Amino acid sequence: MLNYSLFPSSGEINSKLDHPKAAIDRVFLAYEAAAENIDYTDGISMEFADWRFNLRSSNTEPVVRLNVESRGDEALMQEKITAILALLRG
Repeated sequence: MLNYSLFPSSGEINSKLDHPKAAIDRVFLAYEAAAENIDYTDGISMEFADWRFNLRSSNTEPVVRLNVESRGDEALMQEKITAILALLRG
């Protein structure tokens, strides 16, 4: 049985934005230097020691989709959601 408390997840958080690419670029620039791994397969995915996130644009509407996960730290996950959403919504 999978224990979800080991990897708290935000689920998909959608933000309707006027300029999705510019918003994603702001987040990328803010976290790029600290990321341990960056993947561009589906938007941008960045991994850090204790957390990770994926950020991608919708192909059909001006929406950016955010998913955040942490390693057993709900407070850290919430902190990162708040910070990334602030950058996105600039």
